[in-house]
Amino acid sequence: MDCFQRLEALVDSAGVDDIEEATALLRRFKGRSREVAAAIDEFMLDFMTLVFVVESGEEGFEKPVRKLARTRLSKLERMVTVMAEEKPASGAGLSLQDGG
Repeated sequence: MDCFQRLEALVDSAGVDDIEEATALLRRFKGRSREVAAAIDEFMLDFMTLVFVVESGEEGFEKPVRKLARTRLSKLERMVTVMAEEKPASGAGLSLQDGG
């Protein structure tokens, strides 16, 4: 199962034990850029809020918070995908020293 598919499944289940798994799944993307790190933090904040809402039984808040967590996850997935596509091939660029 893809990392982001598993994270979606965690958003569906949203239990206390899922926070640790989500953190572990996202660890591989830390350090790619400040933007990705910020997106991870935003998703985790919303995910932890969702877990709190689910665990506290606040059903009226569950649907909008779940939707927000899904939106943040989708944003993060797009950022990671775009960064992977933009990764330059090694040695493809010219340095200023080459042209003298």
